[in-house]
Amino acid sequence: MALDFTPDVVVASDGSSDGTAQAARDAGAQVVELAQNGGKGAALLAALQATTAELVVLLDADLTGLSAAHLETLAAPVRSGQLDMSIGVFEGGGFVTDWGNKLTPHLSGQRACRREWLLGVPGLDQERWPEPAITRHLKVTGARWAYVDLPNVAQVVKEKKRGFWRGATARTRMYASLLTYGVRRRKP
Repeated sequence: MALDFTPDVVVASDGSSDGTAQAARDAGAQVVELAQNGGKGAALLAALQATTAELVVLLDADLTGLSAAHLETLAAPVRSGQLDMSIGVFEGGGFVTDWGNKLTPHLSGQRACRREWLLGVPGLDQERWPEPAITRHLKVTGARWAYVDLPNVAQVVKEKKRGFWRGATARTRMYASLLTYGVRRRKP
């Protein structure tokens, strides 16, 4: 589906062993494989370095209901120059993902922006979850950004992927890291 939108699809496999890299290759995507799990920031930087595309659309790998129209919804305001970044928010995809996205929309991984701007985010590759660093850079640079609805898109929740307890533990660690970004950033 992404290849219908652009021929330049890059999938970063962050040390995974679940077959995602091969499935992406089989679908026609360029795959960047990191030997060890370095976090989403490291994977994102590797993907950005593997392309020369001017405009990039960032997507989490575990989305459901995504269509080419959603990609266009994200990309159009950036392509037209109306925004520097659009941030996708789930709408009607499922209770857990909708509410999680509505409570913390600034943590959404679904975004579109110019590649060069994103490469300018300080410490991008050092953040396991880079969304707070990206959002801070939006504010610091005075970039124009807005949330856009992604109707009927959802994310497979960690509890479903990993089992309830392992998923809940992973979710707790993720939110702890995301919510302590400001404190960690201020440490010398």
